[in-house]
Amino acid sequence: MSATIKRGTARRPVQPKRRKPPKVSIIDRMITALPVSEATLRRIATWSIMGVVGAATLATATYLGVPGMVGSAIGEGIGQAGFRVTNIQITGLNRMDHNVIYRIAANQPSMAMPLVSLEKIRQDLVAHSGWIEDAHVSRRLPDTLIVHVVERQPSAIWQKDGKLSLIAANGTWLEPVDPEAMPDLPLVIGAHANEQEPAYRQLLNVAPALRGQVKAATWVGNRRWTLTFESGETLQLPQGDEAASKALIKFAQMDGVRPLLGKGWLGFDMRDPTRLVARKPGVTTNKAITDPTAGATPAVIEAKQSGAQAQG
Repeated sequence: MSATIKRGTARRPVQPKRRKPPKVSIIDRMITALPVSEATLRRIATWSIMGVVGAATLATATYLGVPGMVGSAIGEGIGQAGFRVTNIQITGLNRMDHNVIYRIAANQPSMAMPLVSLEKIRQDLVAHSGWIEDAHVSRRLPDTLIVHVVERQPSAIWQKDGKLSLIAANGTWLEPVDPEAMPDLPLVIGAHANEQEPAYRQLLNVAPALRGQVKAATWVGNRRWTLTFESGETLQLPQGDEAASKALIKFAQMDGVRPLLGKGWLGFDMRDPTRLVARKPGVTTNKAITDPTAGATPAVIEAKQSGAQAQG
């Protein structure tokens, strides 16, 4: 009797299931792509949260009338947490000293960021120097102040009592001028002439043909201008902005038709806007010269002896 031998079925090893890799969120991908470590990002987030909470706490304390000492304590606490000014960045400087601006910005009762008054820094900067027209101050958390200075531009040279100074377009005094190194700027002479700088520029603008020939302008008696030309002649103008402008336009028209400058005259007087009185050396009698721009009713140029110059 033969025995039947059953062959056992060999068991195949069970293959472990492959787990799908976890999905990476868009935010995680962005964080991975940033050129900073994760620890740094966490620190920045912590600083930001503390800054917002601290600022809100300080604002609430101020609104509820909490004594200033408590508010200062909160501000100092925020400063100790990392929000303290340790860096001041300054931009916009052309003529002023960087160290001067730094000292003014750093002169604070406390350098804790919440306690630094941006408006006070701006006011201190503007009050310090005529060069500073304005300043913009801002915070960059956690530890930096940004100070942008707007400097005035020199507009003219002001001569008073023999001293030369740079002034801005609004007449603000800027700094002394070395007579041996004078910049190429208009020269205004006399007491209060700096205050008349805007009006003087408007006056020259009405006669662009003459503007480049004017060497200096003297503010006489705090009421009117006497211009000095590069060719040496002077022109006395009437008082009042409108009268002076009309007289200068008239003189420019006459000089354009029949040149007056550079022809040997010593000076011209138009304090009476209806006529032009000219002075020439060696002349002993008056000479009427027809105004070529006047048409049928000519004005006259009266030639006077050089010693007969009127004053005032």
